[in-house]
Amino acid sequence: MSETTARRLQYRSDGPEDAPVLVLGPSLGTTWHMWDRQTPELTARWRVVRFDLPGHGGAPAEPVSSVGELADRLLATLDDLGVARFGYAGSDLGAAVGADLALRAPQRLASLALVAASPRFATADEYRQRGVVVRANGLEPMARLAPGQWFTQTFAAAQPAIVDWAVQMVRTTHAGCYIAACEALATFDVRADLGRIGVPTLVLVGADDRVTGPAEARTLVAGIPDARLAVVPGAAHLAPVEQPAAVTDLLVRHFSSAWHDTLAAVPVPPQVTAAFTPAPAAPPGAVPAAQPVAAPAAAPEQPPAHRPDPYDEGLRVRREVLGDAHVDRALAAADDFTGDFQELVTRYAWGEVWTRDGLDRRTRSCVTLTALAARGHLDELAFHTRAALRNGLTPAEIREVLLQTAVYCGVPAANSAFRVAARVIAEETTLEP
Repeated sequence: MSETTARRLQYRSDGPEDAPVLVLGPSLGTTWHMWDRQTPELTARWRVVRFDLPGHGGAPAEPVSSVGELADRLLATLDDLGVARFGYAGSDLGAAVGADLALRAPQRLASLALVAASPRFATADEYRQRGVVVRANGLEPMARLAPGQWFTQTFAAAQPAIVDWAVQMVRTTHAGCYIAACEALATFDVRADLGRIGVPTLVLVGADDRVTGPAEARTLVAGIPDARLAVVPGAAHLAPVEQPAAVTDLLVRHFSSAWHDTLAAVPVPPQVTAAFTPAPAAPPGAVPAAQPVAAPAAAPEQPPAHRPDPYDEGLRVRREVLGDAHVDRALAAADDFTGDFQELVTRYAWGEVWTRDGLDRRTRSCVTLTALAARGHLDELAFHTRAALRNGLTPAEIREVLLQTAVYCGVPAANSAFRVAARVIAEETTLEP
């Protein structure tokens, strides 16, 4: 991350300026207001800094490409505030940021709370489909779905005003930033790295959370060396909103007991401290000692360059474009007769061509759809229509590709292609509750 180019996050700071800093991170689709009912008690002990995700709560619509980029923006924001070390509590996507901080910037983190968290959120395919749905229909489907995911039925029935507030938060989120956040969660996976999280960690989960439930929480506790579990009864995914008193009490107790050192805001972040000690100056008039001149070393013989095998990169791109489920099925179905063909497709089609820089993935999808429609390869057209939606094409843009195909490749070919594409688009842009 460059200090001069990292974008900052929209934030709010409450509490004593000279108190230790506690940062609160929001979940996808919410704003810093999800922590409103924790803030009064927390600010009695800490300076509480809450931030908004890009495009959420009126924050600038500057999408992030990964959880790591979001963590870098947070660190840059805290640098501007003069905060070197801090405690951190985050929910959902905010929890992913906390795990990333613990792994990549442990010297900045004093203590950690992961709320409604998972080492890997659902599957990459599920989060990329969310992006497809939002790109095709806007955020209204997500807004309608949110209350059933975030709250228990009892709470939703008793608190219609809070449910309406939650729906409006999602509706007013910037669609492009929401899609980018889904892509960031699609690639987030710290399952293999949990043992490297070395800060005291509270894993907090609602007992009725159907998004990231107690099973995911127990995976985190089992993998993080210094972690303990707290299950909140009568709460679903947004436990800080649904059970504010219980969550506040757990956070106060965790950060009070786990915060071993005295933290304070400092004017200079550690990463800008000088990384070397200059040599002492020579006294006036001193003659510098002669330095031995080493004979130039013979350049080591360089081994011949070997071109890296494109298979692994091809498999990665193939999974990102077509989805894990599709690729898993194709590889699982391979046998002694078809296995070599699957390897050929992965290595050359995906590793040699789809990885090239000359065209972006949207354009490659347009070319692929045209070629498949022209040749009448309708099975392949179906899964490449799904791929095109994942690569960022809208249904309207796919329609234009097929209209162009009708002119240059024939109406019968385009007619069959329209029929297949329409079915796939209907399936992919309808979100299952």
